[in-house]
Amino acid sequence: MRTAFISHPDCLLHDMGEHHPECPDRLRAIHDRLVAARLVDFLWELEAPEVTREQLRRVHAAAYLDSLEQLAPISGIRHLDPDTVMNPHTLAAARRAAGAAALAVDLVVGGQARTAFCSVRPPGHHAESNRAMGFCFYNNLVVGVAHALAQHGLKRVAVVDFDVHHGNGTEEIFRDDPRVTMVSVFQHPFYPYMGIEGRSERMVNIPLRAYSGGAELRAAVERHWLPALEAFRPELIFVSAGFDAHRADDMASLNFTEADYAWVTERIREVADRHAGGRVISLLEGGYELDATARSVEAHLRALMGL
Repeated sequence: MRTAFISHPDCLLHDMGEHHPECPDRLRAIHDRLVAARLVDFLWELEAPEVTREQLRRVHAAAYLDSLEQLAPISGIRHLDPDTVMNPHTLAAARRAAGAAALAVDLVVGGQARTAFCSVRPPGHHAESNRAMGFCFYNNLVVGVAHALAQHGLKRVAVVDFDVHHGNGTEEIFRDDPRVTMVSVFQHPFYPYMGIEGRSERMVNIPLRAYSGGAELRAAVERHWLPALEAFRPELIFVSAGFDAHRADDMASLNFTEADYAWVTERIREVADRHAGGRVISLLEGGYELDATARSVEAHLRALMGL
């Protein structure tokens, strides 16, 4: 089975202003790289549907969803915080980004694809049940996990997050749900300055000091992630695939490379092969140096596809 590659032109219309790092060119750079590498020949390209209100309500408060609709500008931009900005097309893009996660679940759990990658924006893993932050509005991955649990009846879903920032929204929403486990690495201390308190057996968050690289990533995966995932035996694995820990990305101070992203993806695939029938769904989160992000996505996809 091919890997589904899910995106939508609406994701290019969300724009938070000139020089903002979370820009439409991120998706263009990724697709251009995959075309140049001829990986698109092996991908099943699909357009994301709009997420439904029901799917969003599984993870976000109704009042929060209503407030986003009310705050959406008719023209210009509106700041929700210093970094998180809406334009008239933001919610259309966000609906497609979250809808991509739900479609990926239907395809992968339904047996039409073994794996999926959602090349979407805005990202999602900072969005909490009732708060937008960190460039995020809807928590795309969490919408997908909740859809897998509610619509498809899965009992054990794992989340892997290797973005340079801790996925505070994912943790906040699933902290008390025994059907979900989360493993992550992130630079600390660093935005959002969360993730090291209140850890449990199901929230295996491994902080890394600034300037950590591949050796520290591998140690975290082998000592902490893999034992937790093996004990949990997930039926499906989601990946918050942020590539802003790349050494060329000046938004942070970790030193990962394309080889590191390929290696960690191979470890994820091995767990999925043992416990989840190979089922992995990956969603783009961070990654702001365009060329490094595009190369890293290529490496991630090659490992995801076993190429």
